[in-house]
Amino acid sequence: MRLNCISDNSGAHKARKRVGRGIGSGVGRTSGRGHKGQKSRSGVSLLGFEGGQMPLYRRLPKRGFNKPFRKEYVEVNLGALQRAIDAGRLDAKKTVDSSALQAAGLIKKPRDGVRLLGKGELKAKLTIQVAGASKAAVAAVEKLGGKVELTPPPAPEKETRGKKAKRNAAADAAPVAGKKKPDAGKGQDKTESKG
Repeated sequence: MRLNCISDNSGAHKARKRVGRGIGSGVGRTSGRGHKGQKSRSGVSLLGFEGGQMPLYRRLPKRGFNKPFRKEYVEVNLGALQRAIDAGRLDAKKTVDSSALQAAGLIKKPRDGVRLLGKGELKAKLTIQVAGASKAAVAAVEKLGGKVELTPPPAPEKETRGKKAKRNAAADAAPVAGKKKPDAGKGQDKTESKG
C-alpha cells in the first residue's frame, strides 16, 4: 500500500457545493441565501431583532449587581503556611507578609491584599501581616503565641476642593515663558500727568 493510494470511505467526505455559478445552476444569484440585501451578506448578525417589537432581552428584568470598587483578595490557608515552613521556603522567625508569601511561592500577586483562612493545622509561632483574616485563623495563630496584624491597603486619595484650589493657584502663580506681567506703576503715572 502507498500513501497516495489511501482514500476516505465512501460518504465520509462530502464535496462542498459550489454556489454562485449562474442563475441556471439553481444556486446562482443569491447563492441559496434567498435575499438580495443585508441578509444575503456574510458577517451580518440580526439576532435578537423582533421586527420593532420590544426584544426579549429588554423585556426580561435585570438581576444582580456588580460592585465597581470590589476588592479582590488572595486567600492563604494555615495548612499552606505550615507546608511552606516545613519545606524551608518560609522563615517562621521573620514577619510573614505579602512579599514573603510571594517569595515562598504561596501567592502569585498580592492584588488588593492577602486574606488568611483557618483551613489546615499550624504548628509554628508566627507574626503575620495580612489585609484580612477569619476568626478561626486568628484564634489558631494566637493559640500558639503568634500574632495577626491586620493592615488593610490604603484607600486611593481623592483630590478635595481645597487641594484642587491650591494646585490651580500654584499653576497661576508660576511664571509663563514669553509673557510679562503689566507694570502697575505705568498706568498710575499716566493718570497723574493728566490731572
